[in-house]
Amino acid sequence: MPGPLTISLSGPISSVEILDCDSAAIEYDGRFNGSGTERAYRKAVNSPAGAEQTLMQDLQAQKVVFSQACQTLNGVVAKFNEFCEDVFARHKEDIARLSLEIARKILVQKVENGDYEIESIVKEALTNAPSRQDVVVHLNPEDFVSCQKAQQDAPGGNFSGVKFVTDPNIGRAECLLESPKGIIESLIDQHLERIGKALKKAE
Repeated sequence: MPGPLTISLSGPISSVEILDCDSAAIEYDGRFNGSGTERAYRKAVNSPAGAEQTLMQDLQAQKVVFSQACQTLNGVVAKFNEFCEDVFARHKEDIARLSLEIARKILVQKVENGDYEIESIVKEALTNAPSRQDVVVHLNPEDFVSCQKAQQDAPGGNFSGVKFVTDPNIGRAECLLESPKGIIESLIDQHLERIGKALKKAE
Protein backbone atom coordinates (compact mmCIF):
# COMPACT_ATOMS: atom_id res chain seq x y z
CA MET A 1 0.00 0.00 0.00
CA PRO A 2 1.48 3.40 -0.93
CA GLY A 3 2.13 5.91 1.77
CA PRO A 4 -0.05 8.97 2.43
CA LEU A 5 0.22 11.88 0.03
CA THR A 6 2.12 14.81 1.54
CA ILE A 7 1.99 18.36 0.15
CA SER A 8 4.50 20.95 1.26
CA LEU A 9 3.43 24.61 1.09
CA SER A 10 5.83 27.55 1.05
CA GLY A 11 3.48 29.74 3.09
CA PRO A 12 0.19 29.81 4.98
CA ILE A 13 -3.16 29.05 3.16
CA SER A 14 -5.02 32.30 2.59
CA SER A 15 -8.16 30.92 0.86
CA VAL A 16 -9.69 27.65 -0.39
CA GLU A 17 -11.82 27.20 -3.52
CA ILE A 18 -13.61 23.96 -4.46
CA LEU A 19 -13.44 23.24 -8.19
CA ASP A 20 -15.89 21.07 -10.23
CA CYS A 21 -14.35 17.86 -11.42
CA ASP A 22 -15.41 14.95 -13.55
CA SER A 23 -16.69 12.15 -11.36
CA ALA A 24 -15.18 9.65 -13.76
CA ALA A 25 -11.73 11.04 -12.90
CA ILE A 26 -12.04 10.18 -9.22
CA GLU A 27 -10.32 6.95 -8.30
CA TYR A 28 -12.10 5.25 -5.46
CA ASP A 29 -9.52 3.15 -3.61
CA GLY A 30 -11.54 2.22 -0.52
CA ARG A 31 -9.99 4.86 1.71
CA PHE A 32 -13.14 7.05 1.86
CA ASN A 33 -14.92 4.79 4.33
CA GLY A 34 -17.84 6.72 5.81
CA SER A 35 -16.36 10.07 4.88
CA GLY A 36 -18.18 12.91 3.08
CA THR A 37 -15.89 12.42 0.09
CA GLU A 38 -17.06 8.78 -0.22
CA ARG A 39 -20.75 9.79 -0.05
CA ALA A 40 -20.17 12.45 -2.70
CA TYR A 41 -18.43 9.91 -4.90
CA ARG A 42 -21.22 7.35 -4.54
CA LYS A 43 -23.84 10.01 -5.26
CA ALA A 44 -21.96 11.11 -8.40
CA VAL A 45 -21.63 7.54 -9.63
CA ASN A 46 -25.01 6.13 -8.64
CA SER A 47 -27.41 9.03 -9.31
CA PRO A 48 -27.45 8.83 -13.16
CA ALA A 49 -28.14 5.08 -13.09
CA GLY A 50 -30.82 5.50 -10.46
CA ALA A 51 -32.48 8.28 -12.41
CA GLU A 52 -32.38 6.19 -15.59
CA GLN A 53 -33.93 3.24 -13.79
CA THR A 54 -36.69 5.42 -12.36
CA LEU A 55 -37.39 6.87 -15.80
CA MET A 56 -37.61 3.41 -17.32
CA GLN A 57 -40.03 2.33 -14.62
CA ASP A 58 -42.20 5.39 -15.26
CA LEU A 59 -42.18 4.72 -19.02
CA GLN A 60 -43.13 1.09 -18.46
CA ALA A 61 -46.01 2.11 -16.18
CA GLN A 62 -47.25 4.63 -18.77
CA LYS A 63 -47.01 1.95 -21.46
CA VAL A 64 -49.19 -0.37 -19.40
CA VAL A 65 -51.77 2.37 -18.80
CA PHE A 66 -51.81 3.29 -22.51
CA SER A 67 -52.23 -0.36 -23.52
CA GLN A 68 -55.15 -0.75 -21.15
CA ALA A 69 -56.75 2.44 -22.50
CA CYS A 70 -56.40 1.15 -26.08
CA GLN A 71 -58.02 -2.15 -25.15
CA THR A 72 -60.89 -0.32 -23.48
CA LEU A 73 -61.36 1.96 -26.50
CA ASN A 74 -61.33 -1.00 -28.91
CA GLY A 75 -63.98 -2.67 -26.81
CA VAL A 76 -66.16 0.45 -26.89
CA VAL A 77 -65.80 0.74 -30.69
CA ALA A 78 -66.70 -2.93 -31.16
CA LYS A 79 -69.81 -2.58 -28.99
CA PHE A 80 -70.82 0.61 -30.84
CA ASN A 81 -70.49 -1.09 -34.24
CA GLU A 82 -72.50 -4.03 -32.96
CA PHE A 83 -75.18 -1.65 -31.70
CA CYS A 84 -75.34 0.18 -35.07
CA GLU A 85 -75.66 -3.08 -36.98
CA ASP A 86 -78.42 -4.23 -34.65
CA VAL A 87 -80.30 -0.94 -35.01
CA PHE A 88 -79.99 -1.02 -38.79
CA ALA A 89 -81.14 -4.64 -38.96
CA ARG A 90 -84.20 -3.90 -36.82
CA HIS A 91 -85.12 -0.70 -38.63
CA LYS A 92 -83.95 -1.31 -42.21
CA GLU A 93 -87.52 -1.29 -43.55
CA ASP A 94 -88.24 1.98 -41.79
CA ILE A 95 -85.00 3.45 -43.14
CA ALA A 96 -85.84 2.36 -46.71
CA ARG A 97 -89.35 3.77 -46.40
CA LEU A 98 -88.04 7.05 -45.03
CA SER A 99 -85.47 7.28 -47.84
CA LEU A 100 -88.18 6.81 -50.45
CA GLU A 101 -90.38 9.41 -48.84
CA ILE A 102 -87.53 11.91 -48.83
CA ALA A 103 -86.79 11.15 -52.50
CA ARG A 104 -90.47 11.58 -53.35
CA LYS A 105 -90.66 14.98 -51.68
CA ILE A 106 -87.50 16.13 -53.45
CA LEU A 107 -88.85 15.04 -56.85
CA VAL A 108 -92.23 16.66 -56.21
CA GLN A 109 -90.52 19.92 -55.26
CA LYS A 110 -88.36 19.83 -58.38
CA VAL A 111 -91.39 19.19 -60.59
CA GLU A 112 -93.33 22.03 -58.97
CA ASN A 113 -90.39 24.37 -59.55
CA GLY A 114 -89.96 23.17 -63.14
CA ASP A 115 -86.46 22.00 -62.29
CA TYR A 116 -86.33 19.13 -64.81
CA GLU A 117 -85.78 18.51 -68.52
CA ILE A 118 -88.69 16.72 -70.14
CA GLU A 119 -86.67 16.25 -73.32
CA SER A 120 -84.11 14.11 -71.44
CA ILE A 121 -86.89 12.08 -69.82
CA VAL A 122 -88.48 11.35 -73.21
CA LYS A 123 -85.09 10.47 -74.74
CA GLU A 124 -84.47 7.97 -71.94
CA ALA A 125 -87.90 6.39 -72.52
CA LEU A 126 -87.28 6.18 -76.27
CA THR A 127 -84.06 4.19 -75.68
CA ASN A 128 -86.26 1.43 -74.24
CA ALA A 129 -88.62 1.44 -77.23
CA PRO A 130 -88.11 -1.44 -79.70
CA SER A 131 -88.27 0.99 -82.64
CA ARG A 132 -89.04 4.63 -83.49
CA GLN A 133 -91.69 3.80 -86.07
CA ASP A 134 -95.27 4.78 -85.26
CA VAL A 135 -94.32 5.87 -81.75
CA VAL A 136 -96.77 8.16 -79.98
CA VAL A 137 -95.59 9.99 -76.86
CA HIS A 138 -98.23 11.12 -74.37
CA LEU A 139 -97.22 14.20 -72.41
CA ASN A 140 -98.64 16.56 -69.86
CA PRO A 141 -99.92 19.69 -71.66
CA GLU A 142 -97.20 21.80 -69.98
CA ASP A 143 -94.46 19.47 -71.20
CA PHE A 144 -95.94 19.01 -74.66
CA VAL A 145 -94.94 22.51 -75.76
CA SER A 146 -91.27 21.98 -74.85
CA CYS A 147 -90.97 18.66 -76.72
CA GLN A 148 -92.83 19.92 -79.78
CA LYS A 149 -90.48 22.93 -79.93
CA ALA A 150 -87.41 20.67 -79.60
CA GLN A 151 -88.73 18.52 -82.45
CA GLN A 152 -89.29 21.53 -84.67
CA ASP A 153 -85.86 23.00 -83.89
CA ALA A 154 -84.10 19.73 -84.85
CA PRO A 155 -86.17 17.94 -87.53
CA GLY A 156 -83.63 15.14 -87.93
CA GLY A 157 -82.82 14.86 -84.23
CA ASN A 158 -83.76 12.43 -81.48
CA PHE A 159 -87.47 13.08 -81.90
CA SER A 160 -87.56 12.43 -85.63
CA GLY A 161 -90.57 10.31 -86.55
CA VAL A 162 -92.12 10.65 -83.07
CA LYS A 163 -95.64 11.97 -82.59
CA PHE A 164 -96.34 14.01 -79.46
CA VAL A 165 -99.85 14.26 -78.02
CA THR A 166 -101.19 16.01 -74.94
CA ASP A 167 -102.64 13.86 -72.18
CA PRO A 168 -103.95 15.45 -68.97
CA ASN A 169 -103.71 12.07 -67.24
CA ILE A 170 -99.91 12.20 -67.49
CA GLY A 171 -98.16 14.17 -64.80
CA ARG A 172 -95.40 16.69 -65.35
CA ALA A 173 -91.95 15.18 -65.83
CA GLU A 174 -93.61 11.95 -66.96
CA CYS A 175 -94.45 10.36 -70.31
CA LEU A 176 -96.11 7.33 -71.86
CA LEU A 177 -94.95 5.78 -75.15
CA GLU A 178 -97.30 3.88 -77.41
CA SER A 179 -95.87 1.66 -80.12
CA PRO A 180 -97.15 -1.27 -82.20
CA LYS A 181 -95.19 -3.57 -79.89
CA GLY A 182 -96.42 -2.25 -76.57
CA ILE A 183 -96.52 0.59 -74.08
CA ILE A 184 -93.60 2.06 -72.17
CA GLU A 185 -94.23 4.27 -69.16
CA SER A 186 -91.85 6.68 -67.49
CA LEU A 187 -93.62 7.61 -64.27
CA ILE A 188 -92.25 8.99 -61.04
CA ASP A 189 -93.94 6.34 -58.92
CA GLN A 190 -92.37 3.62 -61.04
CA HIS A 191 -88.92 5.15 -60.61
CA LEU A 192 -89.41 5.31 -56.84
CA GLU A 193 -90.59 1.71 -56.80
CA ARG A 194 -87.42 0.61 -58.58
CA ILE A 195 -85.36 2.58 -56.06
CA GLY A 196 -87.17 0.83 -53.22
CA LYS A 197 -86.47 -2.60 -54.71
CA ALA A 198 -82.82 -1.69 -55.14
CA LEU A 199 -82.61 -0.66 -51.49
CA LYS A 200 -84.15 -3.93 -50.32
CA LYS A 201 -81.81 -5.89 -52.57
CA ALA A 202 -78.81 -4.03 -51.17
CA GLU A 203 -79.83 -4.96 -47.62
